[in-house]
Amino acid sequence: MFKIGDFLIYKGDLCELKDIKNNESMNFDYYILSPVKDKSLTVSIPVDNKNGFLRKVISKEQVEEIIKKIPDITVIENEDRMIEREYKILLSTDDHLDLIKIIKTTFARNEERRIAGKKIGDKDINYFKKAEQILYNEFSVALNLSYEETKKYVTEKVEAAIKV
Repeated sequence: MFKIGDFLIYKGDLCELKDIKNNESMNFDYYILSPVKDKSLTVSIPVDNKNGFLRKVISKEQVEEIIKKIPDITVIENEDRMIEREYKILLSTDDHLDLIKIIKTTFARNEERRIAGKKIGDKDINYFKKAEQILYNEFSVALNLSYEETKKYVTEKVEAAIKV
């Protein structure tokens, strides 16, 4: 059972547990979550969450292990017309390495376009931003850093690992 003030991931969104209430008429407890990206919203979810959509934010140690793996994560090798389908599948897995795969792929594809003097793809920009937001929001809680500090931290760690 989680406690008030915990940061949790609910369906890929970073949320803060604001309250735990009891529904007396149906005799069950439920969490009141507030998504970090929109504090005006609240989400109610049963405490006995059996669907697996709710989990605790990963630890700093887990973040460090993931960062070590980033240089070895390969980009998606898929035809342009099938890439969006692959992005959607990877976004839905709740796997940090899949988010990094999206970030690396979209960055590489847009860099290729930029070098070739072509327009940067909106699809790649949108999936890059989605994956980056999900990943860095959770990492920032685990590392106790701001979103921007987290991006800088991860980038510096990866660059240092590549130079070794």
